Amino acid sequence: MDPDDAAVGCLLGTAVGDALGLACEGLSNRRQQRWYPDLDGYHLLFGKGLCSDDTEHTCMVAQSILVSGGNAEAFERDFAWRLRWWFAGLPAGIGFATLRSILKLWLFVPRRFRGVHSAGNGPAMRSALLGVCFSDDEARMAKLVGISTRLTHLDPKAECGAMAMSLAARCSMRGESFEHFLADLRRLTAGQGAAASELLGLAEHVRESVHAGQATSAFAAGIGCTTGVTGYMYHSVPAVLHAWLSHPRDYDAAVKAIIRCGGDSDTTAAMVGAIVGAGVGRDGIPPRWLDGLVEWPRTVPWMEQLARSASIAARARRPQAARPLSIAGLCLRNAGFMVIVLAHGLRRLFPPY
Repeated sequence: MDPDDAAVGCLLGTAVGDALGLACEGLSNRRQQRWYPDLDGYHLLFGKGLCSDDTEHTCMVAQSILVSGGNAEAFERDFAWRLRWWFAGLPAGIGFATLRSILKLWLFVPRRFRGVHSAGNGPAMRSALLGVCFSDDEARMAKLVGISTRLTHLDPKAECGAMAMSLAARCSMRGESFEHFLADLRRLTAGQGAAASELLGLAEHVRESVHAGQATSAFAAGIGCTTGVTGYMYHSVPAVLHAWLSHPRDYDAAVKAIIRCGGDSDTTAAMVGAIVGAGVGRDGIPPRWLDGLVEWPRTVPWMEQLARSASIAARARRPQAARPLSIAGLCLRNAGFMVIVLAHGLRRLFPPY
């Protein structure tokens, strides 16, 4: 896969997976199937798709790659400010660990006190693009994954999970085997001790399960996610890897497989979408789903150009200007999105249960 096309597929794959999974977020796998017997379209807004924080964080990472050209200090400084201003826009559904971390950023605490000890999957949802944009510079990729993670999450499991997503996207774009992914993960998490050993064990279990023909939903139930995949890093990452390995070049099947597991379905679908999207590009994502995204001001063309520009800036190691966004437009969008999410939440008080 051409690196620019892979970056576009990764970012748009994140957005489509996020939007497809959003209506199902928090529903058990049993109740989800009663509400949505088919997953062939969006269910949040009259058949149209909207994205959540998973896509927003990936776009912020892309902007920071663009502005920094891969320079670690510039990336950290820019991404920290983007997190601050994103939080100031009152996003819906922000994770508790991310909320506390960004409050610390606004208080300008010293670097050594940043982040919170959490193994939530927030860092993993935004890391795949780093593996694509810096596929030719492993050391830089690993450094930026660490920076992106530790700004909000300090548990070693969080960094190991984020690294796994970055490496999976890189393997997907290169068409490499899962064995290659396991070798890369083992090498790049060698300093993380027990956290790395646990994740490697789970990844090997993924391989065995897929080779045995086990469905992703059955695998998820086997690692403790009987009603749905949680936001814990070592629940979401193994389930995502399973859906990817089961359907490495079938975007439709991979995303549907992870959504049907239930639970944190917008984030897990965004993660699977990013990995598979990096391998199939824009053309491998069903056009009807791209056409159904009504995001604004982060439109599909805007995200496509952002991903392509970030990929070019990363390869050239040359900073560029950020892609402009309407601040007033973002505020209006967030207000409307909050109303839709609240209405959707109220609807869940009623049958079917």
